[in-house]
Amino acid sequence: MSGAATARVAVPSREVVPLFAETRGDIAVSFEFFPPKSDAMAATLWQSIETLAPLHPRFVSVTYGAGGSTRERTHATVERIVNETSLTAAAHLTCVGASRDEIDAVARDYWEIGVRHVVALRGDPPEPGQAYAPHPDGYANAAELVAGLKRVAPFDVSVAAYPEIHPNSADRAADLDNFRRKVDAGADRAITQFFFSPDCFFRFRDAVAASGMDIEIVPGILPVSNVAQTRRFAEMCGAGIPAWLNDLFEGLDELPAARQLIAATVAAELCGQLYAGGVRHFHFYTLNRAKLAYAICHLLGVRAQAA
Repeated sequence: MSGAATARVAVPSREVVPLFAETRGDIAVSFEFFPPKSDAMAATLWQSIETLAPLHPRFVSVTYGAGGSTRERTHATVERIVNETSLTAAAHLTCVGASRDEIDAVARDYWEIGVRHVVALRGDPPEPGQAYAPHPDGYANAAELVAGLKRVAPFDVSVAAYPEIHPNSADRAADLDNFRRKVDAGADRAITQFFFSPDCFFRFRDAVAASGMDIEIVPGILPVSNVAQTRRFAEMCGAGIPAWLNDLFEGLDELPAARQLIAATVAAELCGQLYAGGVRHFHFYTLNRAKLAYAICHLLGVRAQAA
């Protein structure tokens, strides 16, 4: 070893802040669930609701199957949330497969059991691949449904928005025109379909503002732990799946825990970018998977609170 002293260059110290170091404290969340098809699925759903309830979401919504196929299960799930929790329950309603009188009766039933928030959607055809056709005595579209709900009772009504344009819309202008009809009918907020590019959301939000519409737009966040399933969802709603997302999950088919870790990180990063753009409310499509949604919320600084 040489006796000569080894020269060392001083490097200025710089604190590196971890990606999710900030506990923001000003984020609101909401969660979407789907009604169970079996007793086992009902138990899983209720465990998910109990897990996420301490995060004090603004509301939790329960979906409605194509053609009203889950009407009774949706109603039963919503009623149980109202009766057994302190959560604000939002029931989905669609135009498909029912007359105006039938839909109005369902809405009145919801109001009577204490539901004050409805997610009003046009809905999907009963069979995949079918073209949408309104019921001959029903509401023709979501805008008509919103107006009908407001006539039944002063519901808080959320509607859908499509940052990447609804598959049935000819172009962005036509999509915005349809969105405007829902806003003009009395919608209180919009929840977007899922997306994976924050710029996609910001462009849509800016287009809505530029057109003179003043409505809260909540980004819908879908944590991806199953790429094939997500691809099927994307085909139905017109969402794009970037190549990098496919690459991230490649080779993880037999490693569910690794998929969950990556899914949580990707979703939280997207939410962080949206937060930087001014978003403060995030709506999570949970697919009844509470732990994944809980982990994402925790990364964002949303913490459980005492009841």
